[in-house]
Amino acid sequence: MELIDQVTINDLSKRDLLLIIKSLEFTGKKTKNKDFIELRNSIVKELCFLTETSEDQFLTYLDENC
Repeated sequence: MELIDQVTINDLSKRDLLLIIKSLEFTGKKTKNKDFIELRNSIVKELCFLTETSEDQFLTYLDENC
């Protein structure tokens, strides 16, 4: 379990990050399970805070650079 403490966002490619975000959104809509949408929103919110961007800017950047 000590290895999991070493996992960082740097270990994910932009493509993988975009895939995770889109997968959570898709699954949330299809299953009507709010937990998936809340997790997606939480991840995006934190990443936008860290990059000092809006959600639209952040997602557009990922879309254009994957």
